[in-house]
Amino acid sequence: MLQPLALTAHRDGAIDDLRVSAFKIPTTSPEADGTFEWRATTIVVARAKAAGVESLGYTYADVSAAQLIDSSLKSVAVGRDAMRVKETWMAMVRAIRNLGRPGVCSMAIAAVDAALWDLKARLLNVPLATLLGQARSEVPAYGSGGFTSYTVEELQKQLSGWAAQGIRAVKMKIGTRPEDDVDRVKAARAAVGAGVRLMVDANGAYTRQQAVEKALAFGEFDVRWFEEPVSSDDLEGLRYLRERGPAGMEIAAGEYGYDALYFRRMLEAGAVDVLQADATRCAGVTGFLQVDGLAEGFGTPLSAHTAPTLHTHLCCAAVRARDVEYFYDHARIERMFFDGAIEPVGGMLRTGEGPGLGLELKSSDVEKYKIYGDLYSSK
Repeated sequence: MLQPLALTAHRDGAIDDLRVSAFKIPTTSPEADGTFEWRATTIVVARAKAAGVESLGYTYADVSAAQLIDSSLKSVAVGRDAMRVKETWMAMVRAIRNLGRPGVCSMAIAAVDAALWDLKARLLNVPLATLLGQARSEVPAYGSGGFTSYTVEELQKQLSGWAAQGIRAVKMKIGTRPEDDVDRVKAARAAVGAGVRLMVDANGAYTRQQAVEKALAFGEFDVRWFEEPVSSDDLEGLRYLRERGPAGMEIAAGEYGYDALYFRRMLEAGAVDVLQADATRCAGVTGFLQVDGLAEGFGTPLSAHTAPTLHTHLCCAAVRARDVEYFYDHARIERMFFDGAIEPVGGMLRTGEGPGLGLELKSSDVEKYKIYGDLYSSK
């Protein structure tokens, strides 16, 4: 068990430096969902220093998020007290007021905020989940991928592979070719069997009427989760689906939320059965915990979107957290980039006992993917 370091040595410790890099990693094959196609993923990694300790935070975002950290956030964070993370977070939010809070700015703040929470936890020599106030020791993972660019055979292989590992819920993409979706869902159910929870994600590809029609058809194959059946901005449409879909099928959305107001509006509209949030988009650890508070106030379950290692710590501390999306792309990248990346065991994600996020960057391994910036040498 870790022993906390002497707090007096760090209470007034200033953040000495903040550095950032961006890396672009090709996908293993072309990937697509109902509204988008991609062949590479970009991860932005921020590292902070205080009292001789280095930390690490990250987001999945465009390289412009890294550039914004250098141009607008570094000067805000450096020199501030490493123990007062929320104060720095508020200062960063004020600093980007005229640049626009949603989108790239919130993702840039997310990387820095995660690095600063990791720094504080490392200074106190405790895991991040412990620092945040641990509510549970583990959280369920659900396997996520099943891209519409996959053949039926590739889809079945991936989903059944997760089921064989003990993961009891899997999610697939739909919406690129609506006419094929019911058959693909049928094939997915055949691959994973009756004991695995089957989830679908349209990424907002359907109209309201299409979504209702598909929901009823998917119900025949015991689909229990329908994510973004229509655009997540169509709050009335999401509620329309909640009211007309088959019993037992949850409507989920929220991954594109960047601030607390977005999530509050979604909850007030009664738009979702399950609220999703992504700490790499909603301004980091601090923003994610704000969403947890809103979910608690509305009595709504909270599901973490992608970035499984980061979200394992957060969901072990969040009151309303239900599960973490073990997203194929991000799980692969986190294994490639970090010693200490968290993997599911028996379908569950558990934090380690190392301080902070428990991650160390594999600097020499990932240098070839770097497209921007500079980082400290990893220990």
